[in-house]
Amino acid sequence: MVKEGAPAPDISSVEAFKNALKAAKSVAYIDPASGGSSGIYLTGLFDRLGIAADIKPKAKLKQGGYVAELIANGEAELGLHQISEILPVKGVKLVGPLPAEIQNYTTYTAAAGAQSQQKDGAEAMLKLLAGPQGEAVLKARGMERPPS
Repeated sequence: MVKEGAPAPDISSVEAFKNALKAAKSVAYIDPASGGSSGIYLTGLFDRLGIAADIKPKAKLKQGGYVAELIANGEAELGLHQISEILPVKGVKLVGPLPAEIQNYTTYTAAAGAQSQQKDGAEAMLKLLAGPQGEAVLKARGMERPPS
């Protein structure tokens, strides 16, 4: 992500993504020490791509919450986080997902608890989310269903 109104860097390929990160004055992401899955993934990705030493001195690490806040308030130029954590924040623009070869997915599952006091309601909500109406809700929040 970038600040709203800023030019979007090219991230259309792994090489373009690496170049965008190296060219950025600062890069914000979740502090892996805080346990955030995206920060842990990105730290390993930077190592695999051979750019960890380039990123480390300009990293702006967020302890939790929305990395996009660091972009919106001008503390960082380029930010990386889950799409569903970028879209709700005003003042930032989603550049796009990571290139497919380096994309990482978080899978969420849900079920009604065996001891649920509102089991029928929970199951109805899950059925709604699993159906076509749920598809629109997920998509609007930057999520997608896994392939069948």
